[in-house]
Parts: sequence; C-alpha cells; structure tokens
Amino acid sequence: MQINSTRHLDKLCAAAHASRTAERCWSGITRFFENCKKKVAGKKGFPKFKKNQRSVEYKKAGWSLSEDRKFVTFTDKNKIGKLKLIGTRDLHFYQKDEIQRVRLVKRADGYYCQFVIDSDLASEEVEPTAKCIGLDMGLTDFYTDSDGNKVDNPKYLRQSEKALKRLQRRVSKKFKGSSNKKKAINQLGRKHLKVSRQRKDFAIKLARCVMKSNDFVVYEDLKIKNMVKNHSLAKSISDVSWGIFKEWLQHYALKFGKVAFAVSPHYTSQECSNCGAIVKKTLSIRTHICKCGCVLDRDENAAINILMKGLRLMGYILNTVGHTEINACGEKTLYLDLETFLKQGHSLKQESHL
Repeated sequence: MQINSTRHLDKLCAAAHASRTAERCWSGITRFFENCKKKVAGKKGFPKFKKNQRSVEYKKAGWSLSEDRKFVTFTDKNKIGKLKLIGTRDLHFYQKDEIQRVRLVKRADGYYCQFVIDSDLASEEVEPTAKCIGLDMGLTDFYTDSDGNKVDNPKYLRQSEKALKRLQRRVSKKFKGSSNKKKAINQLGRKHLKVSRQRKDFAIKLARCVMKSNDFVVYEDLKIKNMVKNHSLAKSISDVSWGIFKEWLQHYALKFGKVAFAVSPHYTSQECSNCGAIVKKTLSIRTHICKCGCVLDRDENAAINILMKGLRLMGYILNTVGHTEINACGEKTLYLDLETFLKQGHSLKQESHL
C-alpha cells in the first residue's frame, strides 16, 4: 500500500532500524563463514557496509494501525508519526496478531508500506483439465509447449530501450548535485521501475493461465545465473524473466493443488522425441529433422522431451528408449492415473524427494 506522506522517511531509510541492521550484519557474517566452510566456488560473500538503505523493517513493536485501518502510526524515536495508507487492499481481513512485520520501502515513484502476514496459502478449487504439458523456454518465443503452442516474448526492455537511453543522456548532461539532476534521475528510475513491473505482471498472469489450464506442467531447470555470463545474450536473458515465471508456476501449483516441477535441460534439444536418437544442431538450426522421418520445430521437439522426462521421473513412463509408449498406453489411462495422483494431495516439494 502506498503512503502519501514522506516526512522523515529519507532520514529513516538512511539510518535504518537498529535491530534489523544487527540481524543483517549477523546473517551476512554467518553466510560468509558457511560459504568458506563449504568451499563455494567464486566469491564467498564477504559482508560489506551498505550506506544507502531503501527500506526499514519493524517487527511487532514500534507501530500501530488505526481502527479504520487507513492510518499507520510509528511510535519509535525516529518521530515519523502518523501516515495515511492509500490502496485497495482491505486490511480488516487480517487481525493485528497475523501481521508479523511492517516494512517501509522507497521506490522511484514514492514510498510503500508492506505488511508481512502469517497465514496459510489460500487454496482455490479448480476443476481438473486432464492435461499435461512440457514447456521449453526461449528468447524468440517466451515458451513453446509440447502441443506446439507458442507465447511471444514481449521484450519490455527492448521496447523501452530508446526512451531509457534518452533519459540516461538527460541525467549525464545535468550538473552534479543540482535539483534538475535529481529530477532526471527520478524520471530514469521510474522508467526502469515500469519495465520491471511489466515483466512481473506478464509472468504472473501467464503462470496462472498455464497452471489453471493444465494439471501437470514440466519445465526446464535453467541455470540463469550461469547463462547471463554470455555477454551476447545477457540482456535478452535478463529481459525475458524466466526466474519470476518459474517462481509463480510453483506458487499457483500449490494454490490450485496441481503439479509443476523442473527437469534437467540436457540434450532436450538434441534428442529426437520420436525415436530417441541424438541429432546434433547449432542454435541457428530451428527445425528438428531426424532419420526416422520426424520433422518438428526445434522448440516443440524439446518441449516434448521435457514432458517425457517429467513423466518418467513420476513413473508414468517406464521405457528409456524413444517415446512411443506414451501413445501405446493411451491418453485416458495416463490422465486417470494423473488425476488419482493429484487427488492424493501430493505437493511439488513432496514429489521432489522421490
């Protein structure tokens, strides 16, 4: 919820909260020594002092909500006082005991108040669709599923790149320390914030649609941190927001009582989905052509392989050579078994240990 008063908040964000600062310091030191003991490759995360704070967090004490839930009052020594809350979220739905923490966060377009609620994930009843799909992530298309359907990559950063460059030039032309430079920096920050929100909004809505339309979803376990080391594709990989999409797939799978999990992406593009033979091809080759006569789009072939990997891991397919048994066993039998499996209440976390 956005707040419409910024009195003393800049000072508060700079000073931060004493108890929260101590927690961050201790957790940083602990993480550093754990990484050293485990001999983690690369940087170990040596704790560094962070001068500019953009958020402050309160626990149970130091704040209070008004009876009408439209105002929040901070009673600590920072003298923030009473702030009005602006938003559509109805806080009457939650009791004060359920609110574990309150955060004040500074964004480019204003200050926000976040309430951390201790509650179970509200489940939503959705009728089973008796469908299972595999998803192959891409840069040209956001994903291609095992049925051959494609979702275009919106490329929000690429669309806004011209405007971002123009705003960046304005910032560089302003005098350091001037009010005009601060305004230009704020305009640039607002544009970046809009791009970030567009990505998140797209990923959330798409993940909800995918999980609502299917009972069993398998996707690639991509190592995005390693993939962005390719400087030719780093910007495109960051812009496509695969990580956010996977997180919300997991969220809606638990919410709707369905199954979504990741499998290793190795050889999913090279292996033939019909006979299992390895057909080597570079990134520029977009069509899968096998000696067995199978001709498919490269991404669709990979999506089918991803789905088959997931079905094998769950025990629905027992063969390891080719994928002809999926047609032999029949869709109705597969879907009935899957529906029985879903009714048993197995979550993704439980299945991952099998």
